[in-house]
Amino acid sequence: MKEWTVADVMTGDVCTVPSDMRYREVVDVLTGGGISAAPVVDAAGRVVGVVSEADLLHRVELAGRGERPRLFESRHRRAGRTRAAARTAGELMTRPAVTVTTGTPISAAARLLDRRRVKRLPVLDDTGRLAGIVSRSDLLKIHLRGDADIRADVAELVRHVVPEPGALDVTVTDGVVTLDGRVERRTTAEAVVQLAATVAGVTDVVDRVGYEFSDTDPLRRGTRFGTA
Repeated sequence: MKEWTVADVMTGDVCTVPSDMRYREVVDVLTGGGISAAPVVDAAGRVVGVVSEADLLHRVELAGRGERPRLFESRHRRAGRTRAAARTAGELMTRPAVTVTTGTPISAAARLLDRRRVKRLPVLDDTGRLAGIVSRSDLLKIHLRGDADIRADVAELVRHVVPEPGALDVTVTDGVVTLDGRVERRTTAEAVVQLAATVAGVTDVVDRVGYEFSDTDPLRRGTRFGTA
């Protein structure tokens, strides 16, 4: 079964800006391209940061206020004043850029977005060059997979764990997988349910898998779905 990675859902045509691009030009690039952020690249094409609308807005926020540094000010306020005075993308950008590689699994990219509280991730190829960009909405594309494709992947996984033909029935409706049937061991029943949940596009798993005996509690037999 294919493991979905950011390469499967990323946007490959990425708008970038050089680190020496002037403030007004950066504004033109973002507004003209209808995007909220762009990777900043150096002369060698390596990603050195990301400049976003939030970075640009510091100048709008503090324009004409003529504020002097306070004796005790927060790191956020100090960074805002610095960006308000910035003149190039290199001075404006957030650095270092939080990046992933093309082979990063979808789930890992989603966790990174959440942990670092960013909305998008530049994607690097094997040479460290920019290959694309992946956003929160891009990661949600896995849930656009058809039920037939999801069922094929789940069935393939199930066959590796339960090779007996017809032991388990797999159905998928709107991304919800239902596993129905009977296996010998409790650990096998639990394993197929856990594996099904890992398939790209699965939103939930309905567990109707019975078992002959509990190998986690050898003194008990057939404790699920009306078994004796």
